[in-house]
Amino acid sequence: MMFSTVMRPALLAAARSPRVERTVTGMASTRKVVRRFVAGESEAHAAHATAALLESGRYASIDYLGEDTTDLEQARATVAHYLTLLESLAELPGAAGEVRPLEVSLKLSALGQSLPRDGQAIALEHAQKICAAAAAAGVWVTVDAEDHTTTDSTLAVVRALRADFPWVGTVLQAYLLRTEGDCRDLSGPGSRIRLCKGAYREPAGVAYQHRDEIDASYLRCLDILMRGQGYPMVATHDPLMLEAAFGYVRSARRDPDRFEFQMLYGIRDEEQRRLVATCAHLRTYVPYGDQWYGYFMRRLAERPANLAFFLRSFGPGARR
Repeated sequence: MMFSTVMRPALLAAARSPRVERTVTGMASTRKVVRRFVAGESEAHAAHATAALLESGRYASIDYLGEDTTDLEQARATVAHYLTLLESLAELPGAAGEVRPLEVSLKLSALGQSLPRDGQAIALEHAQKICAAAAAAGVWVTVDAEDHTTTDSTLAVVRALRADFPWVGTVLQAYLLRTEGDCRDLSGPGSRIRLCKGAYREPAGVAYQHRDEIDASYLRCLDILMRGQGYPMVATHDPLMLEAAFGYVRSARRDPDRFEFQMLYGIRDEEQRRLVATCAHLRTYVPYGDQWYGYFMRRLAERPANLAFFLRSFGPGARR
């Protein structure tokens, strides 16, 4: 309880603090821990990690880290990076079935969504370029969720993208009060929805604040998606949510090719392998890049075990 009420809000606040970022990123021991959760800083690192996942029977969703871009040239550079990444991914093994083993995840804020006046239109144009390259490479695209102020804009961009690329997926966060309704709206044929609990610091007016409320919302949303006509992507490490997902799969009589589990790189690797052994589709979210600070802090805020792993790096014998 103390973690969720005290430590988690503090860590999420720190994720937005330039002062804390300078301190954390300047410590040698931090980078040692970051390597557990982030595949590396370069495209080559991401490709190497992705190839290893494919060999283990897992799928991958690759995310070039970066967000809150306020400079058009930086947004264009992000697009160029994704286009180069997709050329590399096109050389990796594909699959003959409808489910694509490779996917890239996009944050629209990294593509210019927050730019004044035309940010949404700019982000849409940039995402369209990436989707076109992904289609040529045989790779899926999922548009990530960010804080609640971007939700309407993000879903509008996703709807526009799906007009030309109907396989584009998006992310819904169960801790938002609105998400149950969004699940109903987005559970139609062809829709790909990644359901997660949520990783940003949100006010009580828009988001559930307590773990039991968030868990209950996740289960309601998951039930809606499993009974819908889309392709649910169950993004969780929580054993209770995983067990419930299998129950909903049986109740809805879903075939194994009509849903997947998703977990984060470096977290519960043994459980990932166990799920693959059950013949379930399991996709690992593979982040990379030098803008890892915000992502890293949100991972520490998600689970006490992640924070404990980080703190142990400062203990006796830790290399500074």
